[in-house]
Amino acid sequence: MTIDNLNPTLWAGRLLANLNDMHLYKKGFNTDYEGEIRAKGDAVKINSIGRVTVSTYTKNSTISAPETLDDAQQILRITESDYFNFEIDDVDKAQQTPKIMEAAMFEAAWALADATDTFLAGELEAGVQTANILTAATSVGTGPTDDDAYEILVDLGVRLDENNVPDVARYVFVPPWYHGVLLKDNRFVSFGTDKNRANLRGAPIGEAAGFTVYRSNNVPVSGLAYTIIAGYTGAATFAAQIDKVEPFRPPDTFSDAVKGLHLYGAKVTRPYALASVVATQAT
Repeated sequence: MTIDNLNPTLWAGRLLANLNDMHLYKKGFNTDYEGEIRAKGDAVKINSIGRVTVSTYTKNSTISAPETLDDAQQILRITESDYFNFEIDDVDKAQQTPKIMEAAMFEAAWALADATDTFLAGELEAGVQTANILTAATSVGTGPTDDDAYEILVDLGVRLDENNVPDVARYVFVPPWYHGVLLKDNRFVSFGTDKNRANLRGAPIGEAAGFTVYRSNNVPVSGLAYTIIAGYTGAATFAAQIDKVEPFRPPDTFSDAVKGLHLYGAKVTRPYALASVVATQAT
């Protein structure tokens, strides 16, 4: 990090802050196993059991022998490791008016969160089982021949219904242009509760077709094709093992430095509880 180009002129009293986007994909994950990861290691084995068979009972007859339950095991691993490390020379610090360290820390924290958000979006996209990837919506818009943005959300919800996914804690992530199409649809903007109107002023941006709708700039995209992902928080789990920030004085310079480390991982544990569709914006 170099700020030599700012010397020796007077620094402005206020910094020009970057316009950063929000990080929302963690809202699609639970953190049920994070405590175990932090305490014991870089992986945790998640056990589950299969279905139990129900048979018809006939009076005074012998029932079948007890069945042996099937078990399944999944492993949540800490696979990602991100860090930052920057310094501010004492000469620069003496000449500055704005709180450059505070602003730099904000940018560093945002960068770590952005890396995590992008990773989680990719994990959800890769975790959708093939049967739950809907036919591609080639052109989403408001024209008479365009695919309907709201109806696509309905179709995603139906697919989850067919897989017995709970109605609660359902979400869908959409890019800004898709949100714009929804805002032109009365079925979305006229949802008549005070809570929904409040949601429209921030994140989440509203509720539609049984989903809490989140607008994100990290929606997975290939070319002009965006992967709209829907699900519920029981479908995937996230864990951070180390999340620390350490200030220090480098021994070979006269400067203040800060470094940060973030170790984390995620696992889609119920692929059938996610659904997705690839959508492009109508032109």
